[in-house]
Amino acid sequence: MAQADLYETLGVARDASGDELKKAYRKLAVKYHPDKNPGDAAAEAKFKEISSAYDNLKDPDKRAAYDRYGHAAFQGGMGGGGGGGGHDPFDMFREAFGGRGGGGGGGGGGIFDEFFGGGGGGQSAGGAAHGSDLRYDLEITLEEAVKGCEKEIRYRRPIECKKCHGEGAEPGSRKVTCSTCGGAGQVSSNRGFISFRQVCPSCQGAGQTIEKPCSNCHGEGREMDTSTVKVRIPGGVATGSKLRSAGKGEAGQMGGQAGDLYIIVHVKEHELFERHDHDLFCEVPIKFTLAALGGSINVPTLFGKGSLKIPAGTQTGTTFRLRGQGVPHLRGNAKGDLLIRMQVEVPTKLSADQKKKLEEYADACGDPANPMGESFVEKAKQFFR
Repeated sequence: MAQADLYETLGVARDASGDELKKAYRKLAVKYHPDKNPGDAAAEAKFKEISSAYDNLKDPDKRAAYDRYGHAAFQGGMGGGGGGGGHDPFDMFREAFGGRGGGGGGGGGGIFDEFFGGGGGGQSAGGAAHGSDLRYDLEITLEEAVKGCEKEIRYRRPIECKKCHGEGAEPGSRKVTCSTCGGAGQVSSNRGFISFRQVCPSCQGAGQTIEKPCSNCHGEGREMDTSTVKVRIPGGVATGSKLRSAGKGEAGQMGGQAGDLYIIVHVKEHELFERHDHDLFCEVPIKFTLAALGGSINVPTLFGKGSLKIPAGTQTGTTFRLRGQGVPHLRGNAKGDLLIRMQVEVPTKLSADQKKKLEEYADACGDPANPMGESFVEKAKQFFR
């Protein structure tokens, strides 16, 4: 069967730039990713096909060889090419998306956040690859951010295959020296003035191949699973705070060390309180009679009910401070304050009796003749001439 043209596979022109290649691959990879098409063998095959095409065209040397020799450039040990192998489609996916997940809100986003949140790990000469770190976006309330809390999160990730325990081989099967690279882990080839030297496409640099791949993970040594992790959120975190859970990222390949899970905190806006660093702000409306006569009121805090004394003559904008009722510092025992700003309410509806009494008060104060404050009139008197 004739092999499909790599440019046609990605749907780009032969003179497409590197950015155009990546953009086309990203769009197709999202569409055919196995996580979005569970159990769809055709979608999985398409995902591998477009990953193979991108793997060969994104490399300038491979692309030049393909443009000159076609698919023959990847045959005869020349490298991991368009035919089937020599690359990990999941690695291609992670690389194309910058090795990290997209932003997600609301307690954990889509496949980018859950599977490919962090940077990919390295690979040792023996083929053991460090698992990639993952990212999980967690949304919490302001109360939880201030007081601290414990959250249980669920996410999907590659874990060590339960059948082969990460070896990639069917139980009872053995590993043999790779026939492609002779155990070197790398292959090289010359085509005219172009010289290729790269990781062996057959053994992925391990120098050995599996005699009989595991029927459960198909030789990868990993399988997808849903993991549950309990996370302790300390009081004082803010939007953008990053928490790390060691070893809870992707399982490594061929016995490699697992990556870490990074939880990115997002604090929801509160209907009463506004946060500024370690201080909280709250605007409290009070009756104009209380503002004029003074008195005591109960005010809300995130730690319970608070009491505040309002002096007579309090104006709109007057701010009071309740010390220690703010956000705790992540290091140390210090806490910020709660700042309460007064908003004096003017009644919009008055009964006949109320109106009469207010008119009497206004007359006693001389308000009809001088409706504006004296200090303002003095500053603005030049505009009244």
